Amino acid sequence: MRDRRRGPLASIGLHTTLILASAIAVFPPLWLLVTSFKPKGEAFSTDALKDPTLGNYGHVLGDTEFPTWFGNSLLIVGVTTVLGVFVAATTGYAVSRFRFPGMRPLMWLLLVTQMFPVAVLIVPLYTIMSTLGWLNQPISLIVTYLTVAVPFCAWMMKGYFDTIPAEIDESGRVDGLTPFGAFWRLVVPLAKPGIAVTAFYTFITAWAEVAYASAFMTGEENLTLAAGLQTFVNQYTSDWGAMTAAAVMIATPAALVFAWVQRHLVAGLTAGATKS
Repeated sequence: MRDRRRGPLASIGLHTTLILASAIAVFPPLWLLVTSFKPKGEAFSTDALKDPTLGNYGHVLGDTEFPTWFGNSLLIVGVTTVLGVFVAATTGYAVSRFRFPGMRPLMWLLLVTQMFPVAVLIVPLYTIMSTLGWLNQPISLIVTYLTVAVPFCAWMMKGYFDTIPAEIDESGRVDGLTPFGAFWRLVVPLAKPGIAVTAFYTFITAWAEVAYASAFMTGEENLTLAAGLQTFVNQYTSDWGAMTAAAVMIATPAALVFAWVQRHLVAGLTAGATKS
């Protein structure tokens, strides 16, 4: 049998590569965090953090519309995540369990919608929202983010539901449950990993999106967090301390959500790869 142990040089090379890759990955968020504590005007200083200050955070929270942006984002992301998970889960379940006319074109349609970049969709979507009178309204972003997140999540949930034996649904119907009752009471508890991934993907789609939020929302009181971040550094101003402090506060909820669902991510993402 061939000896698969690595030699000393191969081991050194592998560990060196991993260390360099880790350093490259950690440097940007570390620089962001350190800069957020630097006094104003020292954002690009190469000196170590000598006089840390919370002034940037105080300025962002007290002198800008950041709390309003946070409330806007929380509303939009919360509604988008709840609706996105429900629609994606029910769509994936229906396509996994039932056969109906138009099922295959529906699945192809869900796939095709993922092929259009933001630059192509933003103008027609803006026209639709303007015609409906939804500009500067949270519903415009909620609907837009659902059109982005739901097709991918429905495909993913369909693959996950395929791994859950259909006999579970049938036993529930024998006991008198409706199709939706069997789905809600029997299948959903078994699909928590897939639902967790769907919720996380929908959350990130809405939380970090900039293009649609900047196009559909005008006036600082209507902006979301990602769109409001642009107000700190633009062609007129360049407050890097405030921007980095705001970026840290924006990234923190996403990190907490990731930490909460991370134990389900691997199982949810790989469940559709094989069928039981």
